[in-house]
Amino acid sequence: MIRDLFSSTKYIEKGLDASWTRNQVISNNIANAETPNFKSSRVEFEDAFRRALNADENSFETKKTRPQHRDFSSTPDLDSVRATVVKNDESSMRMDGNNVDIDKENVELAKNTFYYYTLVAKLNSEFTKLRSAIREGR
Repeated sequence: MIRDLFSSTKYIEKGLDASWTRNQVISNNIANAETPNFKSSRVEFEDAFRRALNADENSFETKKTRPQHRDFSSTPDLDSVRATVVKNDESSMRMDGNNVDIDKENVELAKNTFYYYTLVAKLNSEFTKLRSAIREGR
């Protein structure tokens, strides 16, 4: 029961972790925009997270009445979903081998900032709901 109170926050936490990692990667790309032969990186997270959530919709639980029974439960393992950093070795933007597109990186940084602050607002909303429920329960 208590575990269910914070179930929605685990999803938000995963998004915040991915957004933080993405911010670090974008900042590193921007910092190395003038470094010869530097290859930019990007963060992949949303597709793996979406697959885990879709698996959650199709999950089922079984009841084991004896220890010898097999466990056929099918629940997603959100703990295994992580943001992964992927290096972009495919192209070069300049003659010195660097492939950082500074305009694209700045747009991605702005998008990621909005995404991060939206998740923070959602997390605050979840805690406000919990606080309200606790106060009403007195």
